[in-house]
Amino acid sequence: MTSTSLRLRSDCVSTPPRLRRLGLTVVLAMLLAAGGCSQEGSDNASAVKGTGAVVAKVNGAEIRESDIALVNDDIGRQLQSMQPEAKRDYLIAYAADMILLTRAAEEKKLHQSDAFRQHLDLERKKLLMGKLLETEGKAAVTDEAMRKVYDDAIKQLPPEEEVRARHILVETETEAKAIREELRKGADFAELAKQKSKDNTAAAQGGDLGYFTKDQMVPEFAEVAFKLDKNTLSDPVKTSLGWHIIKIEDRRPRPVPAFEEAKPRLEAFVMRKAQAEYLTKLRENAKIERLDKPAAQPETTPMAPSAAPGMAPQAQPEPEKK
Repeated sequence: MTSTSLRLRSDCVSTPPRLRRLGLTVVLAMLLAAGGCSQEGSDNASAVKGTGAVVAKVNGAEIRESDIALVNDDIGRQLQSMQPEAKRDYLIAYAADMILLTRAAEEKKLHQSDAFRQHLDLERKKLLMGKLLETEGKAAVTDEAMRKVYDDAIKQLPPEEEVRARHILVETETEAKAIREELRKGADFAELAKQKSKDNTAAAQGGDLGYFTKDQMVPEFAEVAFKLDKNTLSDPVKTSLGWHIIKIEDRRPRPVPAFEEAKPRLEAFVMRKAQAEYLTKLRENAKIERLDKPAAQPETTPMAPSAAPGMAPQAQPEPEKK
């Protein structure tokens, strides 16, 4: 049992998904297939040779450091749990597999089919779209732009109280009542928490849960905690985790996060906003015709273009909570 189980919003511990060794994009495969020397007669003339030291060869085709960096960009997040040396071995093996499979596909002339060329054109457009939006987004990120978003968000941030509490978690109401009686007679809360609480993480800290807002704890616990006065004990409180005795250590308004602390979220927001505005401008200046259905009447036409697919809504971000 850990104290994070009390919290409604806890950090996720990610488990790497099943690795898809053959789950490569068409463009990446073609780039790596040309890692050193393109096969004579291949119509992969636009492939770019890698840079950096040669780390491996596959039937004479070179795999360079830049190729490994590219593969890492593509699948590296799936390998976060691996040790550095094992991860590097995997990336090189992955790159080698791509060369082998791409060469085999070229021998079968799969790259000459219309379907392949159409798919390749789609991947090219997606890469160019991503690169353009990345460029426009990064260009918009300045301290001045982030500061304006920060100041506006702070003005709109409603005041919110947070408390610092300790708790002791046990199995039964009888145990909780007995512990409360010991505390009422002067027993040290921190010592009892270390000895008797089922919440091992908080118990190691004398039952201390730190500061939290009301919506960060399970409702039954939060309801009682936020009604208690400072330095007072609760009666036994039942939740799905068991029975709690709660002691409030402190109450305070939630501190406003500093600009530097909020900067990563501000940067992401400014980038997305700039990207959405750039796409909106392109749409406004373009002639887009739907030929598969009648034109919409003026009153049913959307007032403004929507954001780019996959982008977050243009809502004002709240500075990151502690």
